[in-house]
Amino acid sequence: MMKKFLALLLMVALPVAAIAATPKKKAVAEPKKKATAVKTVKTPAKTAFIVISKKDLNLKVYDRVGKDTVLLAQFPACLSKNKGNKQRVGDMRTPESPAGKPFKITAIQDASTWKHDFKDGRGNIKAYGHWFLRLLTPGHSGIGIHGSTNNESSVPGRASEGCIRLRDADIITLKSKYAYVGMPVIIKAEEQGLLPWEARAKKK
Repeated sequence: MMKKFLALLLMVALPVAAIAATPKKKAVAEPKKKATAVKTVKTPAKTAFIVISKKDLNLKVYDRVGKDTVLLAQFPACLSKNKGNKQRVGDMRTPESPAGKPFKITAIQDASTWKHDFKDGRGNIKAYGHWFLRLLTPGHSGIGIHGSTNNESSVPGRASEGCIRLRDADIITLKSKYAYVGMPVIIKAEEQGLLPWEARAKKK
């Protein structure tokens, strides 16, 4: 009887001793996850505005900084074939904003697939670059600032049907860095030079 008891006790003790003798595995620390960088997109200043010169064939972006006016950017531009203020549809003129009443950007549209027939034998071709900045020009519609796909050699110059053309790369820069819906746009008269405050404007 005693032998059976000892044998049973031995059978229980051996597995317990084996478990106790088994070395414990060291806990492996999980690698630290790198923090994901959050990209911030700088939005255009809502005080920036555009001035377009028919005389100098350029488009300038200004901003008001305190009491100063600062020139942020300047791009060569192509204006209408015919000189003078726009009077009617099809007169090939760029409208001029009345003194103290600038036009405004009402929409920024993807124009990368837009086409136009210039009636010059090339047919219906891409013509607007990537963006069309539609302007509110009371009394006239369809006027905007856009690129010059297939017509980049016309910038700077006088060749448009009334819109303001920039080089394709420049319309992308204008849209991404400066333009916003509601942005004021001054289009000066044909022979109008620098406005008094433009002469005093500081460069960024």
